[in-house]
Amino acid sequence: MNKRQENLDSFNRLLDIMDELREKCPWDREQTNESLRANTIEETYELSEAILNNDQEEIKKELGDLLLHIIFYAKIGEENNSFDIGDVCNAISDKLVFRHPHVFGDKSIESAELVEKSWEQIKMTEKGGNKRILDGVPNSLPALIKAYRIQDKARNSGFDWNVRRDVWDKVNEEMSELKIEIEKMNQDRMEAEFGDLLFSIVNAARLYHVNPDNALERTNRKFIKRFNYLEKEAKQNGRNLKDMTLSEMEEIWQEAKKEDVE
Repeated sequence: MNKRQENLDSFNRLLDIMDELREKCPWDREQTNESLRANTIEETYELSEAILNNDQEEIKKELGDLLLHIIFYAKIGEENNSFDIGDVCNAISDKLVFRHPHVFGDKSIESAELVEKSWEQIKMTEKGGNKRILDGVPNSLPALIKAYRIQDKARNSGFDWNVRRDVWDKVNEEMSELKIEIEKMNQDRMEAEFGDLLFSIVNAARLYHVNPDNALERTNRKFIKRFNYLEKEAKQNGRNLKDMTLSEMEEIWQEAKKEDVE
């Protein structure tokens, strides 16, 4: 038996298990698209964490959990006579073939950047596809990721900086505007200018091929580990952080940095 057949048999096994669960398990039988939604979001974040940790065993596990949800939604669709897992697979297969004319057709594209631009252009021509370039950015995305996707899609239409270092002038401009509003203590305007500054920094990250969400999460984790080190050291010395001065905490913080607590 070849590996492809083994994979197909494994997939069929999962489909059979879902059929059994939907028929015989009271909990699985009661689930709807709406009841599964929150768990699906949680499973996606757990997969993201496993990827960030480069934990191959956890990635495998979380991919399985996410695949289960896909099968679950497809089963509900089948019961509603809307679609089934075959329709799901065929829909994405048709989309991939249509959006890769340089692979499945006679078009020639030589770079990944041109592939992205072609992808966005093709999406605009699809029946039922996006009517506007930014329509493909989900409103429910977290704001940081959403900003990156907005800018990336705008780039694919040619709306981008000609010289990437010029973005720093924009960052400095937004910083200056924020400082003016901080001086005025206008809360609404401060929020607006903070947003503009963050948006410009995300833009700079994109231009320098840095994923801002990954970068921020890296810093989040570094801060957590160093703060945990600070808290642990304080407790070992019989101290409470609330009773320590900032300079005392800073001294331990610098120790954490020297220890390369990342």
